[in-house]
Amino acid sequence: MNGAESLVRTLVENSVDVCFTNPGTSEMHFVSALDKVPGVRCVLGLFEGVVTGAADGYYRMADKPASTLLHLGPGLGNGLANLHNAKKANSGIVNIVGEHALHHIECDAPLTSDIEGVARPMSHWVKTTKSSLDVSKDGALAIEQAQQAPGQVATLILPADTAWGPGGEVVKAKKASPRPRVTQASIARIANILSSPKPKTLLLGGLGLREESLSLAGQIAAKTGCAIHSEYNNSRIQRGAGRVKAKSIPFSVNAALEMLKDYKHIVLVGAKKPVAFFGYPNKPSYLFSADCVIDELVGLGEDIHDALQMLADHLGASHLKPAVASLQQPDCPEGSFDLAGIAKVLAALIPENAIVVDESITTGRDFDTFTMSAQPHDWLNLMGGAIGFALPAAVGAAIAAPDRTVIALEGDGSAMYTLQALWTMARENLNVKVIIFANQSYEILKGELINVGASGSGVKALSMLSLNSPSLDWVGLAKAQGVEAFKVRDLKEFFLTLKTVMPMQGPQLIEVVMHKNS
Repeated sequence: MNGAESLVRTLVENSVDVCFTNPGTSEMHFVSALDKVPGVRCVLGLFEGVVTGAADGYYRMADKPASTLLHLGPGLGNGLANLHNAKKANSGIVNIVGEHALHHIECDAPLTSDIEGVARPMSHWVKTTKSSLDVSKDGALAIEQAQQAPGQVATLILPADTAWGPGGEVVKAKKASPRPRVTQASIARIANILSSPKPKTLLLGGLGLREESLSLAGQIAAKTGCAIHSEYNNSRIQRGAGRVKAKSIPFSVNAALEMLKDYKHIVLVGAKKPVAFFGYPNKPSYLFSADCVIDELVGLGEDIHDALQMLADHLGASHLKPAVASLQQPDCPEGSFDLAGIAKVLAALIPENAIVVDESITTGRDFDTFTMSAQPHDWLNLMGGAIGFALPAAVGAAIAAPDRTVIALEGDGSAMYTLQALWTMARENLNVKVIIFANQSYEILKGELINVGASGSGVKALSMLSLNSPSLDWVGLAKAQGVEAFKVRDLKEFFLTLKTVMPMQGPQLIEVVMHKNS
């Protein structure tokens, strides 16, 4: 077998059985190998940002890496924004990037570039293979790196002649090292903090937001009286009826400061110190009061569930019943669109075991409160702030969990970055319900113009934040890519349409017309 086949067989041997791909000439031997070797599902994206975003969404739901197949430096460059998001989410991904044949690189052909230089800022590990006999070995190394807790982006660059040359043996990757355990001394120290009468909260992130860990946090809260919060952005939180609530810290600096102002201790559980998304004039970067002490129970790459179990046992809380959300499904709201009404529609109609991929930006600021008591579901946030995340991530989530309904909440401006994902949803017949909040603007930036103290608010400034003239036709854009689509103009119509599409198979799109002139 050649180098390309040795790599594909190594992927299969190590259960990397999905490849999100947009290949070119230098990757043709890998395309051929993926065709010859059974065991890998190949999913085509028409833009590399769809490919990398799908790999991010896949890892969040599958808890194992997929591979990508990208074409040289420009192809990798097109996928960097969603690799940034994946890196911030600690999603394990095996990037396979083609390169010119080794003898051709020195000729400086038009597509020659510094691929390692392109890869490094958005990767944890980068390597260029120099021999076809090493392809399978380096592929196994990339898999090992991607699987390292809490998940890493590994980029393997393969010159074309390493693909067509003779391959080495299939290699079994080493298993990921066990997550480090927290010491008993650390448990005792945090237990003492939580047992104090001062106001305190657990701030959860990472695997701390899975149902079993949340339940342990709930037992600890029942024993100590501490609150439970989650970071504003989370790679995956399991929430809804029957699960312990973790209230999200708001995006707004003022709202976050208000929420956290009274806490004297914040205990980090797989989370970072609460920090503002941006730096603003005359506002703090950190979102807690000056007299609040930050302590860490367990790091993101450590064994979070074990640490919570040890803490609950130490406190004598393991027998306690945690407080959980009760099911609340609002009736059909009526009237024109408002943010609370939209949230109530979602709370009423999110099906049990759904996966919600959220890039609703401004529209979704209040969704957390209303949907916390919906049917039990998983919620995936944009982690790195690079827009164009939700549609590709919904593709990956649907591939990872084909028996579950995926709901993508997406702003119209963000959706335009990676709208090609609609085509992949149609081609793969994925059970994704896309909801586009069409306010015909980069609505968040109108507020940020004020927040940062910028003075420009005239016609020229506002035109750079507007998406009208011409207005985007999301029903037309969806249908052109094979996705059934609907347009709704008030809350009742939204409720009835969403209720209709939820049991339907395959992808559908609902354009929520929030602009009065549409």
